[in-house]
Amino acid sequence: MTQHLADLARLAVDAPARDTRTGAAAEPASKPRGWWRDAVIYQVYPRSFADSNGDGMGDLPGIRSRLPYLRDLGVDAVWLSPFYASPQADAGYDVADYRAIDPMFGTLHDADALIRDAHGLGLRIIVDLVPNHSSDQHEWFKRALREGPGSALRERYHFRAGKGENGELPPNDWESIFGGPAWTRSENPDGTPGDWYLHLFAPEQPDFNWENPAVADEFRSILRFWLDMGVDGFRIDVAHGLVKETGLPDMGSHDQLKLLGNDVLPFFDQDGVHEIYRTWRQILDEYPGERIAVAEAWTPTVARTANYVRADELHQAFNFQYLNTPWDAAELRGVIDLSLDAMRPVDAPTTWVLSNHDVVRHVTRLASEGADAEAAQRRGRAASLLMLALPGSAYVYQGEELGLPEVTDLPDEVRQDPAFFRAAGQDGFRDGCRVPLPWSGTEAPYGFGPDGASSWLPQPAEWAALSVEAQTGDPASTLELYRSALAIRREHPALGAGESVTWLDGFPEGVLAFRRDSADGSFVCTVNLAAEPVRIPAPGRLLLASSETAVVDGEIVLPLDSTVWWAV
Repeated sequence: MTQHLADLARLAVDAPARDTRTGAAAEPASKPRGWWRDAVIYQVYPRSFADSNGDGMGDLPGIRSRLPYLRDLGVDAVWLSPFYASPQADAGYDVADYRAIDPMFGTLHDADALIRDAHGLGLRIIVDLVPNHSSDQHEWFKRALREGPGSALRERYHFRAGKGENGELPPNDWESIFGGPAWTRSENPDGTPGDWYLHLFAPEQPDFNWENPAVADEFRSILRFWLDMGVDGFRIDVAHGLVKETGLPDMGSHDQLKLLGNDVLPFFDQDGVHEIYRTWRQILDEYPGERIAVAEAWTPTVARTANYVRADELHQAFNFQYLNTPWDAAELRGVIDLSLDAMRPVDAPTTWVLSNHDVVRHVTRLASEGADAEAAQRRGRAASLLMLALPGSAYVYQGEELGLPEVTDLPDEVRQDPAFFRAAGQDGFRDGCRVPLPWSGTEAPYGFGPDGASSWLPQPAEWAALSVEAQTGDPASTLELYRSALAIRREHPALGAGESVTWLDGFPEGVLAFRRDSADGSFVCTVNLAAEPVRIPAPGRLLLASSETAVVDGEIVLPLDSTVWWAV
């Protein structure tokens, strides 16, 4: 499994210089283009992508079998959410062994085969890395509990004595992101109440103490393990959370979840995280093939997000400010400008994302109140074309290319989101965006697993019309829209990488229009966010539209909630 470095070296030379759809030679390998700068990266949530063995849970062989679909879709890389050995208290984000595959997903041999197949298809593989916390079943933590106070293993986590006469109160007032206190009291080996340990998420996810050198050493080793396996990069979970303010001071407030993304907190976005990522960048740069790291960093401003992607740190950071922007022309224009302006000084690509495994799917989230399914789909398609037209790198969450809506009526008894079972935390409804994909057929599980199998979360009956099979070949489908958009994005010289847009004024209120230029051609994107259709002069040759429309006598009617691409 560590023997295919020769294959990886070949990918380092060939893949950046080849069209991943045709294999045709492009630019010389001696001039690396920074593939991540314009990459379209597809997020796979393994348990919900494809089930190979009929146990109701997606797995690595299932993903491997569907790689040709992703190649034909036109993406550049695949990001895999966690597949590590885990008790699954938080869907794999509680890792017990960072060098092992959880049996529900397969084996290391399966991971090796998946990476090899992906590279053979011109796809890169990015894996999730969870460095803020481990599982409480990680051997370090189990030993720390077993050995009791004074164990050196306790220094690798945040164990503290409690407050109060008998230590019965948490060491500080920090609150868990999943609700309740961020501290749980341990039990000493003799059965007496012991110290408290910090967990910013579930109690089964104790936070690492990154001031301990053993933690930093371990993760440098983990990085090398997976880089030697051939992965092309890492998505860093809770990248903003590794370093805590010295002394772990009280915040002096409650409802701390409301402060996330608005303030620098004593446990998030501390400046010390950047030294960690500088050491990681040195490791990444040792390997051939332009290996990258992507930060999941919730910060108060895009300017602070830019700190994570300085030249000697990480390569990309998720643009959550864009994801959280409502469907409003002025607000979207503002966040696009803000995002591009923040990344330009650090020479990093801006990223764009609409959906992921932690948020309500954008077809549902962006829909106006009371909108029917057709109207929600129309706006979702328009938002997708807008995102893919912007300069930089784009992330596509599995199923958004099918126009999947959020599943909002899951019965309580099937839910697994840990926040659902804790009060005053996240809304606990992340399961709704994690329902397994529909591939084919008219009845559940729609080809997700073998005939007669079920899926770990129930799929809606209406998803039969949204399956890959049902949409393939239908020019009006969302799937074919994505396929066309990604093909055009790859081929048009003014799309993909870039650091700016030129806004075009003079259009009716509620219409966003911008131009992108290159030496070999120009591109215009027009988006109607107004409350009604609008008529505008055609800016050029129509390339693609999210809703049915046509140019007549040099003019076009932009339908309500539509995006149109133009070659100029």
